[in-house]
Amino acid sequence: MIDAIKTITDQLFALLTDDPVRPTIPHLDRIGEHKDIFVYRDGDDEVKAITCVSYQATVPTKELELFEKCDTPTIAVFYTIWSYKPGAGRDLLTQTVENIKEQYPSITRFVTLSPKTEMARRFHLKNGACVFRENTDTVNYEYLNG
Repeated sequence: MIDAIKTITDQLFALLTDDPVRPTIPHLDRIGEHKDIFVYRDGDDEVKAITCVSYQATVPTKELELFEKCDTPTIAVFYTIWSYKPGAGRDLLTQTVENIKEQYPSITRFVTLSPKTEMARRFHLKNGACVFRENTDTVNYEYLNG
């Protein structure tokens, strides 16, 4: 089951402190227009994985570009994902893409702004992404079947 954290009063908002990928992004910057936080929970309501998404008109190359304002976003940018259980990140990613397609018809591309780590590389390539672009400090992976 996928839930979206939309407000700072959401009981799941506190889980953002667990973010191992982008712990320096302020929690308040992750909520608002053209931004979503998705939480994957199992049937027992246990949190399995979390991802943060920014909706943009261009593919960002660095963290600061994640929160630029745009009128008509066409790209979903996954900038952090972490899981508490093996395989949950993949399940969250798949379900989140389907959710975004239903909720935001203007979104036609699904990319990441990932750190340049072997763990991120393995995760995205194993789950069907390809390298779109290597930047100075980040890598953009694209999910073409998104």
